[in-house]
Amino acid sequence: MSEMQVQAARRRADATDAAPANARSATPRIITRRRGARVLLTDGDERVALAVARSLAGAGYDVHVTAAHHVSLAGVSRGVTGHRVQWSPLERPTDYAWEIGGLARRLGAEALLPIADESCEAILENTDALPADIGLPMPSLLAYRTVCDKALMLERAKGAGLAIPQTIVLQDREDLDAVPADWYPIVLKPRRSVVPAERLSVGGKRTKTCVAWVEHPGELGRALAAIPAGGFPVLAQRRVLGAGEGIFLLRWNGEYVAEFAHRRIREKPPAGGVSVYRESVAVDPVLGAAAKRLLDALDWRGVAMVECKQDDKTGEPVFMEVNGRFWGSLQLAIDAGVDFPSLLLACAFGRRFRPVTRYTRGIRGRWFWGDVDHLYLMLAKSRKELHLDGDGRSRSEVVRAFLRHRRGDREDVFRWWDPAPFAMETLRRLMPG
Repeated sequence: MSEMQVQAARRRADATDAAPANARSATPRIITRRRGARVLLTDGDERVALAVARSLAGAGYDVHVTAAHHVSLAGVSRGVTGHRVQWSPLERPTDYAWEIGGLARRLGAEALLPIADESCEAILENTDALPADIGLPMPSLLAYRTVCDKALMLERAKGAGLAIPQTIVLQDREDLDAVPADWYPIVLKPRRSVVPAERLSVGGKRTKTCVAWVEHPGELGRALAAIPAGGFPVLAQRRVLGAGEGIFLLRWNGEYVAEFAHRRIREKPPAGGVSVYRESVAVDPVLGAAAKRLLDALDWRGVAMVECKQDDKTGEPVFMEVNGRFWGSLQLAIDAGVDFPSLLLACAFGRRFRPVTRYTRGIRGRWFWGDVDHLYLMLAKSRKELHLDGDGRSRSEVVRAFLRHRRGDREDVFRWWDPAPFAMETLRRLMPG
């Protein structure tokens, strides 16, 4: 049996084990052509979609991207063709998957790369909506749902040898006394980022949930009341102080073919959130080994990000979560020399190459408008309001840090050779709506 047939058989078996009862067994197969192949991406307004599109267009692929609008961030990039889709993967996941599948058929797309969590899940749940011969270089639905379960992954991370935050699982809004008073401030995290529609009230839509900060026990009730009933259980975690770090891996056919790591410098919101300024660093050996044990146990296929914080008290990495898709700071990895999108499709198209583990360290990448948001928050709000400890930098120091430019710094969106995405992002910022 050829490698292509083996991969197709494995995907069919995965779909049978993990798909809902009403899903058919048709699944994508691995294909072998490369340059000039037509690739379809989703979620064109995401910065990560822009990074993927630029990478693949530069590698010679015919890149197409979908979005809810006629014009999207990635869709205006040089060499990329944009398409509007009607259905939302959050509100109508099955219809969305069939719409994506129909577009893939009309285009003759040879590979499909979902970008956002909701798109990944909608497509993995409905692989029968896709052309039978399209490449979908992703993990099984079962593996993907496993890494999306933050409570389960905490247990697995602990078993893999990583420290984890002190955590209590709150089953409902009545668990007000479950969190010890000396834990505050705490972070409330959804067990899953995307709550399935069937877990919400009658007529409810699949929805995304967010992290919330709770400074005092008296604020917990209000914070829990804001969470939809279907969003429970949620995790209450004692805050870990330290710099955020991530290790990024590409695993294929049981082997690690690429790795990268970065350290967060500034985030939005400042106490922890989306990375807006970060630096490429060496892979932490403890985190790297544990991350690979986590993915090995899932027989992972594709890219993944394992996120942690370097605890200021102990100096050791503390596990936060796993993202089973491309991540927001992907452009930094590409700039540092690890072109994950091209490497992923090379794997999917049957090409072999030596593992990519060497890259340039010390390169910093910035999302300009995200950094502007960080600056505004630091100037407009107190450190208490931002859930930051200590006195920290003065406002003038914050401004100087924002204006300081290091030689070799890279921008996520702005590129001289491809200015349209930054121009469009700027216009949307200055003229919202």
